Amino acid sequence: MQMGHAVSLLSPDIELRSEPQFRWASAMKAMVLQQIGKPLVFVERDDPKPGPCELRIKVEACAVCRTDLHVVDGDLNHPKLPLVPGHEIVGIVDAVGCGVENAKLGRRVGVPWLGHACGTCFFCRMKTENLCDRPEFTGYTRDGGFATYVVADAAFAFDLDAGADPISLAPLLCAGLIGWRSLQKAGDGKRIGLFGFGAAAHILTQICVWQGRKVYAFTRNGDHAAQQFALALGATWVGSSEENAPVALDAAIIFAPVGDLVPTALKAVRKGGRVVCGGIHMSDIPSMPYAVLWGERELVSVANLTRADAAEFFPIAQLANVRTHTSAYPLEEANEALADLRAGRLVGAAVLVPEATRRL
Repeated sequence: MQMGHAVSLLSPDIELRSEPQFRWASAMKAMVLQQIGKPLVFVERDDPKPGPCELRIKVEACAVCRTDLHVVDGDLNHPKLPLVPGHEIVGIVDAVGCGVENAKLGRRVGVPWLGHACGTCFFCRMKTENLCDRPEFTGYTRDGGFATYVVADAAFAFDLDAGADPISLAPLLCAGLIGWRSLQKAGDGKRIGLFGFGAAAHILTQICVWQGRKVYAFTRNGDHAAQQFALALGATWVGSSEENAPVALDAAIIFAPVGDLVPTALKAVRKGGRVVCGGIHMSDIPSMPYAVLWGERELVSVANLTRADAAEFFPIAQLANVRTHTSAYPLEEANEALADLRAGRLVGAAVLVPEATRRL
């Protein structure tokens, strides 16, 4: 496990002008999903070439997200196949397509889940590009970062701190951003419940503690490692989702993809409190008495992220001195990383490192 570094986000607003340029000619290596529900397959391909307004990125690190599990396991419909998963990407720009200025070359960038938005639909015009009617998603509808190279829309690649550890940066690209968006949806309450203590919750706990909030962490029954981890990060209270917090919560965020937790979380918040479902997929929410929701409690979901979320989050992560806790795997061990995530064996986040030749 590695301790991460603080991260800063530089301005993503760059004038786009130049012609394509290419530097490396080695064969690209990737872990590819060829069939839903089957293990990823290690392949070699020709290096991809960036199209207009695109970047080619030499991948330094790509974190493994629960959304990747949902894609691989078939919980999310109609992924592009064959597909290179992965959407928490950190790497160095080594080639640019026409319309992207040469100054981008050599920069460290991050690529998130939202890989493109149309810019013209109702939602994009309302500055809610996360709800775009014609989106593209990294590692789902376009190839992602479980590879040595990835091609990304230049407008959806964020400049990152060149001096930070790329392995530590990678989980911030989704776990951090979705956690931040979920916290914004939760409101200004001081007592925050987090259901499911994985990659997103461990980042968000540090933000909440820095903000002066109290975190109440709910884990699977018997998951003492996650509970001790939460306490070490500053959580006020830890327990299983079957236990009651010692106080009524102002808000709760559910990261675990378990619909049964919705009525549990609603019962845990005070009147006027809010429950935020922070995942892209969740099992069915069970029938529950109206009394669980009554009292002006609110239930909301979070969908994807926006570039504005990144502009807000990365400076906050730096000010809060956020440290990500990671377990690094070579690219060829992507299936092992997914299995460890699926089985709940991880504390913090798994990160694939393409240049590694063994488990770090």
